[in-house]
Amino acid sequence: MKKILLPVLFSLAVAVCRADGPYHFIKEIPVGGDGGWDYCSVDSAAQRLYVSHGSEVVVIDLAKDQVVGVITNTPGVHGLAPAPELGRGFVSCGRENKAAIVDLKKLQILSKVDTGQNPDGLLYEPGQQEAYMFNGRGQSATVIDAKAGKVVATIPLGGKPEFAQADPKAGRVYDNLEDKNEVAVIDTKTHTVVTNWPIAPNEEASGMAIDLKNHRLFLGCGGSKTMAMMDSTSGKVITSAPIGQGVDANAFDPGTGFAFASCGDGTTTIAHEDSPDKLTVVQTLETQRGSRTMTLDPKTHKIYLAAAKFEAPAEGQRRGKMVPDSFKILVYGMEKTVP
Repeated sequence: MKKILLPVLFSLAVAVCRADGPYHFIKEIPVGGDGGWDYCSVDSAAQRLYVSHGSEVVVIDLAKDQVVGVITNTPGVHGLAPAPELGRGFVSCGRENKAAIVDLKKLQILSKVDTGQNPDGLLYEPGQQEAYMFNGRGQSATVIDAKAGKVVATIPLGGKPEFAQADPKAGRVYDNLEDKNEVAVIDTKTHTVVTNWPIAPNEEASGMAIDLKNHRLFLGCGGSKTMAMMDSTSGKVITSAPIGQGVDANAFDPGTGFAFASCGDGTTTIAHEDSPDKLTVVQTLETQRGSRTMTLDPKTHKIYLAAAKFEAPAEGQRRGKMVPDSFKILVYGMEKTVP
């Protein structure tokens, strides 16, 4: 995922979404501070939201919607993947070419391990209890034994990896290769790529979400401005839905059947998986320009997007400066329970 630094040309106020969709704006969670941001992740059991910001990870208590701590010394952080059953988190530190292993109770780094160049996308795979760091410039995946805190494998990918998802029962990890327009399929026991699936006619997939029950992957494809739905057992592209420009994150809610694609143009597309073969757009949620990173809490069905205010660009400049201490999290939820 491309870390967001100053992607917006001017400041926009948060817009409440159209009334004809299931999601609406709930509130802002102020964070403050300067610097860019990237991935957000939720630990539903602990009711915590982890947000990369600048060179640290901000920790938010979702019961109170308040910042309760930070994890520091994570240069070039892209995100944190929580491993709830181990009480640990795994942070991709892009500038160091390292992964930080974090005690989630104390919010302290236990150790760091070497990865490939520019670890970016990441996940925790509970089946083997391993963390995966997807190295952008290294075109590889570093696999870490989550308990031992040691690297157990480096997997060549042959392309630039973006976000990934895991299916523990199938023993597979799926990763977008953005520059190849493919999904790499990794065997979690052998730590090898067993096949590559083309995503055509879709292009440049970055975000990814998964429906484990129906074996469907949802790919946010920036080149084609589509959200593709792919069979995770065969690699067949089933269908796709139109989305906005500059997609960077996707999510799927198994409780509602909604699939989400957050885009830098200030929209989040919400589609419903009507059946394993049908995807219908139900809402184009207006958020804030630049808010293309997102995560979902499947327990509450809320989505969280990172945002900041930007000044109007000066004459001759392409981008405006971020307004100091304007960083925040936008919270959206459903007006009523979906049957």
